[in-house]
Amino acid sequence: MRLAVIVMWLVTAVAGAHLLCLWLPGAARRRQAAKVTRFPVTLTLSHPLLASGALGSWVGHLLTGHRALAWAAFGLVALAALLGFAMFTRWLGAGRHARGAERGFPKAAVVLHGAGGVATFVLILLATVMLDC
Repeated sequence: MRLAVIVMWLVTAVAGAHLLCLWLPGAARRRQAAKVTRFPVTLTLSHPLLASGALGSWVGHLLTGHRALAWAAFGLVALAALLGFAMFTRWLGAGRHARGAERGFPKAAVVLHGAGGVATFVLILLATVMLDC
């Protein structure tokens, strides 16, 4: 199951990287404008940074077997999931009034990334809890 986490993480990361690549070109233009954006830069960049830190902790756990690294990975991925959920609800609420790249996000990529994120979260939780059993 621990390797299934890595596979699911990679699927989720590829979809997320695609969304980030769609979002980044418009980020500079949005920073220049005085208007509030749907996806603030801090929120959008913190999400993948936390997920990457969690992945690093998980790989560290796989290499060393330290339970603390598994729990750290779970904590970081939980924080990343909260930020991801915040972006998802903003994306859902954007509707026809959305501006910028968020409006053009492909639904399939958003669904794949979100479903992969939820699956990764659950797999990490199960694998980590089973370490303590």
